[in-house]
Amino acid sequence: MRTGSEPATARSALRMRFWLSVWGLVWTVFGTTAFALAGRPGWAAACGVLWLVVTVDLIMITRHIRQGPHYQPGRDIPPYRPPEDHSPGPPPKRRPPFRHRHP
Repeated sequence: MRTGSEPATARSALRMRFWLSVWGLVWTVFGTTAFALAGRPGWAAACGVLWLVVTVDLIMITRHIRQGPHYQPGRDIPPYRPPEDHSPGPPPKRRPPFRHRHP
């Protein structure tokens, strides 16, 4: 059930992100090496940039995992309570979708 507070109280599957980042790290190292040996410096540089991004992401994920249950709750940590909204009025009106007009 959606409560509307998901962006503020969302939890990330850090262990899954960790293993996906490890997988990405393996492929970017392989790609950088393979393209460098094949004489494709542009593709090697692109894989090198991705390698850097994946490495930074892996460092951040590892940092969050080590920070404990605040960032990586276990099964014994209950979900966050949704914020209580005490606004007395009706919910705000949604704008109609934008429609492009042809001349």
